[in-house]
Amino acid sequence: MKISADALLFDNDGTLVSSLDSVLRCWTRWAEECGIAAEDFARVELHGRPADDIIADLLPADRRPWARARIDELELADVPGGVKLLPGTAELLAGLPAGRWAVVTSANRKLAEARLVEVGIHPQTLISADDITRGKPDPEPFLLAAERLGVDPARCVVFEDAPAGLAAGRAAGMRTVALATTTDRSELAADIVVEDLSAVSAQVIDGEDGTVEITACL
Repeated sequence: MKISADALLFDNDGTLVSSLDSVLRCWTRWAEECGIAAEDFARVELHGRPADDIIADLLPADRRPWARARIDELELADVPGGVKLLPGTAELLAGLPAGRWAVVTSANRKLAEARLVEVGIHPQTLISADDITRGKPDPEPFLLAAERLGVDPARCVVFEDAPAGLAAGRAAGMRTVALATTTDRSELAADIVVEDLSAVSAQVIDGEDGTVEITACL
């Protein structure tokens, strides 16, 4: 299957890289330090959501500033050795013009940049939790990425592994490619579903700044 687009928008964790072990390790320790019951912690979805939203689900307002600072501290400390490239990431990004793709993540900018640098990814455009007021599944992060790239949202393709991120892409009016790296295929609603980015190739046509033609192997 082929899709023509003007820009590709990538989630980070679970799409380009994997730091899920680190995330679970840090948030589990955080929950223990905060005295959160295991059953309450288990009910909260961690993946693909901003830290502030997770904390708001678990703690009253007066405890949130300390809790946010603490999880930021834990996750940053766990970056070295806690992040790895997922299959196909390096090859796909290497063939894309810098102005035709962006990373759109629910992590804060400092953490997102640290994780990306750890595996040698240096996006020209990065949308983080610090840039928005409403996180995924709201479309704001992807719409902002399209605006920064100067591209019509309808001409963007979103690559996501989390249902919340895919919902955000659809709400933004963008086409979606789901990666079955962290979630069962039956829970992924997208135009295309692939195992990981190794099933995706991209060719730039009409010159260096032209349309990106994506081929997905199903």
